[in-house]
Amino acid sequence: MITAQPEQVGSPLLNFAVFGGFVAVTLFLVYRVSSRNASTADYYAAGSAFTGRKNGVAITGDYLSAASFLGIAGAIAVHGYDGFLYSIGFLVAWLVALLLVAEAVRNTGRFTMGDVLAYRMRQRPVRAAAATSTLVISFFYMVAQMAGAGGLIALLLNVHGKGGQAVVICVVGLIMIFYVLVGGMKGTTWVQIIKAALLVMCVVLMTVFLLGKFGFSVTSLLDEAAAHNKNGQRVLEPGAQYGKSATSQLDFISLSLALILGAAGLPHVLMRFYTVPNARQARRSVVWAIGCMGVFYLATLVIGYGASALVGSDRILASTGKENSAAPLLAFEIGGTLLLGIVAAVAFATIVAVVAGLTLTASASFAHDVFNNIFRDGKAEPATEVRVARMTAVVIGVLAMVGGILANGQNVAFLVALAFAFAASANLSTLLYSLFWKRFNTRGTLWGMYGGLASCLLLVSFSPVVSGAPTSIFSGSDFHLFPLTNPGIVSIPVSFLAGYLGTVLSREKADPARQKEMAVRALTGIGSGH
Repeated sequence: MITAQPEQVGSPLLNFAVFGGFVAVTLFLVYRVSSRNASTADYYAAGSAFTGRKNGVAITGDYLSAASFLGIAGAIAVHGYDGFLYSIGFLVAWLVALLLVAEAVRNTGRFTMGDVLAYRMRQRPVRAAAATSTLVISFFYMVAQMAGAGGLIALLLNVHGKGGQAVVICVVGLIMIFYVLVGGMKGTTWVQIIKAALLVMCVVLMTVFLLGKFGFSVTSLLDEAAAHNKNGQRVLEPGAQYGKSATSQLDFISLSLALILGAAGLPHVLMRFYTVPNARQARRSVVWAIGCMGVFYLATLVIGYGASALVGSDRILASTGKENSAAPLLAFEIGGTLLLGIVAAVAFATIVAVVAGLTLTASASFAHDVFNNIFRDGKAEPATEVRVARMTAVVIGVLAMVGGILANGQNVAFLVALAFAFAASANLSTLLYSLFWKRFNTRGTLWGMYGGLASCLLLVSFSPVVSGAPTSIFSGSDFHLFPLTNPGIVSIPVSFLAGYLGTVLSREKADPARQKEMAVRALTGIGSGH
């Protein structure tokens, strides 16, 4: 059998050289742009100096994670049409951000999501809830990236065993921590811009090559993909993954809700809107991001089916990184060691850039919302706040390494979908209520955030994600009670309902003056200058 072959693809020495080259270039860049990071505006928002076009490309780099490049390509290669549903959900989600969130968040906040939610509420409890939500969501998102790093680099550097992969994950984590400590938002943004350009160019070139290999006949590509897939012709139609039972169909609906509603509540995406000078540039950022992502996600369809056609689903599943190895194995198949090294570098850049952005967001939320506004009543010195953010980044990075080691081997697109469920459950309801419901108050905010977050965490803990299935984190145990792998179909309505009930059952009245001020500021941007 060829099951051992994926363990030895390419040249580990060449792959290591490409990795080293990328790290050296980006570390130098981060160091060069990090000269002005003493103030909070510089460290958190890069001084709001980026244009909409640059920020849109950076958002693309921040959003197109290991889930997009590795997980979706693998999901399409193994499950076909059902895997492509991830691409559709991730892309369509940006319409919610564009139409409802981007401009208002830029106008009403300054550095974090907590700024928006606490604008007309009691500061301390709301900022504490926002920080808790941000830390939990960022952790789940980072775990997905670190798990992808372990499988990918272990495959490319011919690292065998869980111990070696754990070391790889720790090295990636240390590099990411350095980016955040030294570069702040400005350095992280430039890493994301470079990574986005490399990633989109890479997938477009691979797509053109694949189509050319099959005579630019999509039919020939799909027929060959079906012939080398364990699901046969079923990969060309809905249902290969989510059509097996009523439970799996319900799981698909839950996944769709999480993907479409989650992007607008992701803290690291919301924080990117503060790096532009005004709301017009925030809208422009989203338009640029949608354009870049549209090209990318269409390319994943060809790459996924191309991996099924040229590599085969059995070989992909037998490799070190399982589904996450589809794109690297395809690169080796069509372009040999050189293309594999390039794809490996792009995938590595993808993981490091996204994790750096997440770490920066989580550390900023703790330092700004908790340390400064709760512990110091908003009077902390900027240099002290930045120092606390850097210390928090180290702690978060270490926790992400541990989580990545535990989740190593899971499909990263699936893990990121869980982060989307948390974002939609904890953040979206409270953001929309804060921006558009006059009566919304502090108790409603707390009930909505904690209710959505707690229900999501509880359902995931007792779902097949954690136990009761061969792909579970604890595959040897079975204590699952909730049948779905994605909790969005339950936790998202719970969040909206809890926010509503908390508001109407509370005797606390909303502040009409602050509400009107927030409404004017959200619509016009008056008073939003840094």
